[in-house]
Amino acid sequence: MRVERMLEACALLIDEVGYDGVTTTLIAERAGVAVGSLYQFFPDKRAVVQALTTRNLDRFMELIAERLSSATLEHWWDAVDMVFDAYVQMYRHVPGFTQIRFGDVVDLRLMDDQRDNNTVIADRLAVLLADRFALPLTDLRLPISVSVEIADGILNLAFRRKLFHEDVMIAEAKRVVRGYLSGHLD
Repeated sequence: MRVERMLEACALLIDEVGYDGVTTTLIAERAGVAVGSLYQFFPDKRAVVQALTTRNLDRFMELIAERLSSATLEHWWDAVDMVFDAYVQMYRHVPGFTQIRFGDVVDLRLMDDQRDNNTVIADRLAVLLADRFALPLTDLRLPISVSVEIADGILNLAFRRKLFHEDVMIAEAKRVVRGYLSGHLD
């Protein structure tokens, strides 16, 4: 499919030259399509990255749902670990993800004009976890929203600022989020 080729080309280019270095012409060339063909689907580079970000979020949620459906969880924090592990897996293996993640580098409201990116992620996670654990969604919205913000900040230290070893910061993020959620979920 042409759109998938364009998104994959964009992701690879982001890894190679960064978001600022990517152009629609480069995306089209890498995808093996005419630039006019790219413009049939996307008005500009931002729109391509927005679609890539949406694809990343969908993959993230699918990965978590898949892991949750096949896992035997002894405690709710095992689900927290799965969410972190899915994020780390994407960060380490999905082209373009290290640079744009869920779009916050480009625009804090890239995925939704009404809500910031972390709110979109938190809402999707809350729905997923409410369904999996038969919990009221209203009880999960606040703690999941706060947890996403906490995790985002700590993982930023792990992956972007590189102040400490990644694995140390990932473990710290898990510990802090579990500690916060224990006051809400136990």
